[in-house]
Amino acid sequence: MVGVIFQFYQCIINTSLSFFDLIQLVHAIFSVKVANIVNFVLCLVTGICPGSGFLFTQSACGMAAVWQQVLAVDARYNAYRTPTFPQFRTQYIRRRSQLLRENAKCGFEPGLRRQYLKLRSQLLALRYGPLSEQSSFRASSVRSSRTTLDRMEDFEEDPRAQGARGHRRSVSRGSYQLQAQMNRAVYDERPPGSLVPTSVAEASRAMAGDTTLSENYAFAGMHHIFDQHVDSAVPRLQFANDDKHLLACCSLDGTLSIMTLSPPPPSVKVTLKGHGGPVTDFAWSLSNDIIVSTSLDGTLRIWNTEDGRCIREVRDPESSELLCCTFQPMNNNLTVVGNSKHHLQVVNISTGKKVKGGSSKLTGRVLSLSFDAPGKILWAGDDRGSIFSFLFDMATGKLTKAKRLVVSEGSSICSISARSWISREARDPSLLVNACVNKLLLYRVVDNEGTLQLKRSFPIQHGSQLVHSIFCPLMSFRQGACVVTGSEDGCVYFFDVERNTKAIVNKLQGHGGPVLDVSFNCDESLLASADSTGMVIIWRREQK
Repeated sequence: MVGVIFQFYQCIINTSLSFFDLIQLVHAIFSVKVANIVNFVLCLVTGICPGSGFLFTQSACGMAAVWQQVLAVDARYNAYRTPTFPQFRTQYIRRRSQLLRENAKCGFEPGLRRQYLKLRSQLLALRYGPLSEQSSFRASSVRSSRTTLDRMEDFEEDPRAQGARGHRRSVSRGSYQLQAQMNRAVYDERPPGSLVPTSVAEASRAMAGDTTLSENYAFAGMHHIFDQHVDSAVPRLQFANDDKHLLACCSLDGTLSIMTLSPPPPSVKVTLKGHGGPVTDFAWSLSNDIIVSTSLDGTLRIWNTEDGRCIREVRDPESSELLCCTFQPMNNNLTVVGNSKHHLQVVNISTGKKVKGGSSKLTGRVLSLSFDAPGKILWAGDDRGSIFSFLFDMATGKLTKAKRLVVSEGSSICSISARSWISREARDPSLLVNACVNKLLLYRVVDNEGTLQLKRSFPIQHGSQLVHSIFCPLMSFRQGACVVTGSEDGCVYFFDVERNTKAIVNKLQGHGGPVLDVSFNCDESLLASADSTGMVIIWRREQK
């Protein structure tokens, strides 16, 4: 019966027959009452049973978050419905939201609701093709559950999965190997060996305003300049998750700054003081309520982003310099830290203690870290030119060394960025790497152990400084794909990974020293860049 239901729903979303014709067809085949078929289809399509609230009604369990996720699923796929009639999409999502709100107080069995959410997501993905996560991919309404359409998960009912600060852990099913096979099956017409296929994606371009990459990444000029860290390098900066106007940076002067760009004029919201040495790296929590930072003073600090208060200080057990850090994306109670004595360590920031089994050793100083979106693979780069992949045990926090790639012997791997998809038309998991070889490197992740295969390289001036790069957050919504990097020549470069020649889309000039890091806000309206002189420039995208 389940198979019949699934096939029937697929028929609804794929066929050109009218709704009435489909009802009559099922009635003729299965001899089911037409009224029952209509009610069932409405329940399956909308999740709401006419005249009786929800399809399933039992006890009220406070599962409003499930319906928020249902609405989020519909909203993210909404642009692919009737791309030439935006007024219909607006009416649809408003009505959908209204119905969900009206019925949110009714009780329902949580397990069945989650099954409905998962089934609906899978069917929409079959109909329209799965979407990529955005650095997106952090929904504040679901508070760190990080549900994405290309990676739907079952939330654990085990209370151990709930972090002390409300950061929830989820487990992704499937592997990179299976994902790559499924992704390649969607666009069989892709030319062999190409990174981005040339398939027309009208809905995708419509969401981006039907602009080319060059048009989209044209910038009108500098929006603002911050110079509170002048004369000391700013090695890292990052916009807050899903935020247009909140930005943080760290400095070798031993402090961090949280800046707000709205309401105007832009200003420094709070300065985080306490480290006894240069600050090397930091990371926002998914909910933006805390920041973790590392320093050459050998401490990891946890900060309250509202008042700048240091919540906890964790000293390195080896008294070594701490060089980089990143949150575990599925459980923000866990942070991975790399130090100057070649060690990786998973730290529970709620207790300040090391996680048993959560340590490993590289061949050199650990300079860069990046998780994949599900949080199951961690890549780490060192100053000897190696990238290691580790399998992360979601239940225990244990690290298992999997693969090693020598990019260039003796060259520092100073930046690693992971992305499940490059764009809607290029869906292979990818890694963007800066490695002090005067090139920006783009790798494909070929299996579920993090094995890397070089796909593209782009020339930049980069021989010694700790230069970083990023994927553009909204690249999945337009044809082609873009990456952005700093450079030792004082410029910010935009590269189109689709072009075989003349890949530079844009070049921003204005820094007085090597550009060390770049960061987009969530809607790509602003780009921030930082350099070795302590200057932070906010660039404004040209409005069409």
